[in-house]
Amino acid sequence: MEALTVTEYGDANVLVVDEADRPEPQNGQVLIEVKAAGVNFADIMQRRGHYHGGPKPPYTPGMEVAGVIAEVGENVNREPGERVVSLVNGGGYAEYAIADARGLLEIPDGLSFEEAAGFPVQWLTAHNCLHEWGELESDETVLIHAAAGGVGSAAVQLADEAGATVIGTASTDEKLSLASDLGMDHGIKYTEVDFTDRVDELTDGDGVNLVLDGIGGETTDHSLGALKSFGRMVSFGAASGEPGRPNTADLLFGNKRVIGYHLGRALDERPMKVMGAVPELTELLAGDDLEVQIGDTFELSEAAEAHRFIEERKSSGKVVLRP
Repeated sequence: MEALTVTEYGDANVLVVDEADRPEPQNGQVLIEVKAAGVNFADIMQRRGHYHGGPKPPYTPGMEVAGVIAEVGENVNREPGERVVSLVNGGGYAEYAIADARGLLEIPDGLSFEEAAGFPVQWLTAHNCLHEWGELESDETVLIHAAAGGVGSAAVQLADEAGATVIGTASTDEKLSLASDLGMDHGIKYTEVDFTDRVDELTDGDGVNLVLDGIGGETTDHSLGALKSFGRMVSFGAASGEPGRPNTADLLFGNKRVIGYHLGRALDERPMKVMGAVPELTELLAGDDLEVQIGDTFELSEAAEAHRFIEERKSSGKVVLRP
């Protein structure tokens, strides 16, 4: 089978298409014929060697796949041919991937393989950061950075569905327009204005109740300044390449909270808390209430191009690979 290999840490050129042996499912596992694989910024951070606890080269990246069960291992109550989507422990950028049968989700009717591949990481992260971790209430205001991205576009829809006031940031008018169509109330083009000043104007100086920060670096510090007293910020990534360094004095005197969220670790240690969002998400995505935003689709052999596309901030919604 064809699979992508990260040969060494570095830029997108270290992604190479290789021939690999088709894996065999073990006890409690299934083999998925991959129809679509999600591309995440975490894949890029791993490739750069900047992901805490990430894999060491050579390895096949990819943490979420959608496809058809090809084989089942022992003690698995599944059948070949079922349409499923799953998080995987690496190996998703390939024609076949191994998944733990306990984590399989059936693909809702009407959802394509590409849309399904954009569901697990982005939508679970968005729902968890807003609700299970962020404790968003319907009368609150939330600031969502990168509002047109994979997590951002999901979070905008979920926050709007919850009845919250949604403020979003993005780098272009086109991305802000997309986020507005998804339910964003106020957009901020952060390349032209200071988002903290604009938040101050929009909230009459009060600030927001909740911030979703997947950027890190200076954005984290500035976001704390945009929080009202007793506000919360959920930190779920560092797309800037730099970790956020919260000012503890701001936390102390503002009675503010910074809450860390990592999907993989949360699944390992609090699986029920994470997966409790699935029934609601499945129901909403099966209807007309929410929509997985697929930005661009690339062939498996174009994985390096897909990575560069995200790194250059050209993407909106979810980027997907198609073997």
